[in-house]
Amino acid sequence: MKLVTENIKLVTENFLLAISIFFIGILLSVIISKLSKIFFKKISKRTKTNFDDFIFEVISGIIKPIGFLLSFYFSIDYFFEDEITFISVLLNILKLFILIIIIKALNKFLIRSLTESTSKINDSSISSMISSLTPLIKALTWTIGSIFFLQNIGVQMTAIWALLSAGGIGAGLALKDPVQEFFEYITILLDKPFQKGEFIKSDGVLGMVERVGVRSSRIRSINGEVIVMSNSALTNGIISNYAQMEKRRLVHKLGVVYETSPKLMKLIPAIIQKIVEETKDASFDRCHFTDFGDFSLNFELVYYIPTNNYLAAMEAQQSINLKIIEEFAFNNIEFAFPTQTLNIESNKAK
Repeated sequence: MKLVTENIKLVTENFLLAISIFFIGILLSVIISKLSKIFFKKISKRTKTNFDDFIFEVISGIIKPIGFLLSFYFSIDYFFEDEITFISVLLNILKLFILIIIIKALNKFLIRSLTESTSKINDSSISSMISSLTPLIKALTWTIGSIFFLQNIGVQMTAIWALLSAGGIGAGLALKDPVQEFFEYITILLDKPFQKGEFIKSDGVLGMVERVGVRSSRIRSINGEVIVMSNSALTNGIISNYAQMEKRRLVHKLGVVYETSPKLMKLIPAIIQKIVEETKDASFDRCHFTDFGDFSLNFELVYYIPTNNYLAAMEAQQSINLKIIEEFAFNNIEFAFPTQTLNIESNKAK
């Protein structure tokens, strides 16, 4: 009877201590939560950004729930000292709840950090790529948290690691090409050989880039159809990017007839130079009498169009060509065209 009384007394004391631990933990959680809000508020006033306010808000928000769960956990753990299956399961569930709260807070912090970093980037394609990493970050934090929880409750991880390794090898072989295309996509975004809206030429395809995707890119050809090319085909090939061309160099050959006088031959470079200099969006480089052709005296004209706009370049070229025709006609300079002179000799019979 005395032994029973002592056991009841001991259980009562342990119960009261467990209840005390629980309520003291709750009280401390409330106090720490309020003090942290006051402290963080004073610190946040000294800064200009809102990011630290967000961090302090997340930390303040998890103090109470984690404090309540820890108080409940330690009170139960103290009261039930012996291993009881039901109590062990309950304690593990409390650990799981605490871990979930921490992981959610960590995800909020990481995603907000990602959002803050992308807002400072002017390149919309890179910002989109970084924002698309959000699901990957969430999956990574939940995976690490799950592994930590399983190890904490005593699960043997050897078999799980072996299973994950085998699955990883199989997934790696199956996803070899998609993963390669994804990294080529990253290369395009970071290296920027071309961007959306630019006019390029690659592997015989000439057109404007309409979309740069994770696996492939779409190019609108000059004929109007959409051509889909894999990112690896683009990055491994030779790309001519006309949109990044600061100026366009144009070279033309002009031929005049052999009957042209030396005086007019000397005048031709000056005439052409004046025409180019008077043309809008054209910069004269040189014009020289280069060689004696089969049927013409040849000049080479070189000038620049200071724009990457193909239409503007063609307009300037057309204007220059028409003015050359006009000036040559005015100065009686004839253009040469393929001709062949035959000299026929007759041999009289002796």
